[in-house]
Amino acid sequence: MKSIFKNAILGAALLAGLSFYAQNNRDLDNYRQPDQRGVNVFEDPKDTISTFDGLNVRVGGAFALQFQALDHENSGAVPLKEIGSNFNLATANLDVDVALADGVRMHLRTYLSSRHHPEPYVKGGYFQIDKLDFISEGLLSDLMKHTTIRIGHMENNYGDAHFRRTDNAQAIYNPFVGNLIMDAFTTEIGAEAYYRCDSGLFGMVGFSNGKLNQDVQSSDGTTGGAAFLAKLGYDKQLNDDLRVRLSGSLYNTGFVKNNYLYTADRAGSRYYFVMEGVDATAKGNFRSGRFDPGFRNKITAVMINPFVKYQGLEFFGTIEMTNGRALAEADRRNTNQYAGELIYRFGQNENFYVGGRYNLVDAELASGEDVEIDRFNISAGWFMTKNILLKAEYVNQTYDGYATDSILGEGKFNGAMLEAVISF
Repeated sequence: MKSIFKNAILGAALLAGLSFYAQNNRDLDNYRQPDQRGVNVFEDPKDTISTFDGLNVRVGGAFALQFQALDHENSGAVPLKEIGSNFNLATANLDVDVALADGVRMHLRTYLSSRHHPEPYVKGGYFQIDKLDFISEGLLSDLMKHTTIRIGHMENNYGDAHFRRTDNAQAIYNPFVGNLIMDAFTTEIGAEAYYRCDSGLFGMVGFSNGKLNQDVQSSDGTTGGAAFLAKLGYDKQLNDDLRVRLSGSLYNTGFVKNNYLYTADRAGSRYYFVMEGVDATAKGNFRSGRFDPGFRNKITAVMINPFVKYQGLEFFGTIEMTNGRALAEADRRNTNQYAGELIYRFGQNENFYVGGRYNLVDAELASGEDVEIDRFNISAGWFMTKNILLKAEYVNQTYDGYATDSILGEGKFNGAMLEAVISF
């Protein structure tokens, strides 16, 4: 308790100190707003209009709290942890965004409270360049009107699903409480370059070192390999009523010592203790309800995401095909994931919504088993203000193909979740 209290005081002091130096203008150039205005925004917008007028520090954050009422069951061969209805751990983020020069911005996110870590720690950050005027005024200005460069230890831009997922306390973009069953999210050191055409076509290429945990140790003559990322898509507001987006993404590694593409979310799952054993702990079993294919090396992952919004009705889909292997495996295995979300937003400024999502994972395990996990969600939400969201969800997830003597044999969990989110 003393440690938590000390961290709370430290966080408050940091916020106060940074706010002292911050300017009044909280809107930065080429920036995804952390409130309702950021919903259905994918890559940060590219706007050549500059509002830079000296160093500008924007301090923001997010808080989220859930009430969980879930039940789970399995074949009974392995006892499950007893769970009931109550509140989960409140989570918090601290965001610092700094306009350093005209067209140059820095972002840093710190998890102040998360399921996996009792202490604050840095998620990651990046340095974003939309103009080269800080080198020489007008340098490559025609090229930079369409180009963005991002460098850092940062969230990789693989697929579009990560733009709608919950990132610890930042849950205002997610119309549901949980993320996808197989959650593609990682932070690695690398660089990405974007080019956007006026027609709506866009592309991205990037490289990273393929590592979540950074080190220079080498026992076999190498410290690891690298990962290649690419994205190609089309995003256009065709008229006042209709927006269409379609993107395809690639993430490919050669030899890397221990890749974390599907296990890098240290914040953890929203569904506490589901399908976990009697000795499970919130920190040690923080990925409850998710699926990890166990790929750590030579991964090839492709994600296709269609998005259509007509007036208040929107559809977002995910088709993901991935294969890879663990270091001890000789052959690659395949895993596929499919998801579809249908959301209807209504009311003044679309401050209410209802929706549903179906998510299916079809995987070949290292043991040779072919398994399927499917999840169905029904959700409703209310933006009380642009910074405050209240949402309710019903979730039902089932497991098929697992051996009856395993903890997931004939497994199932379902029930209700409530979540309150503040983001600013």
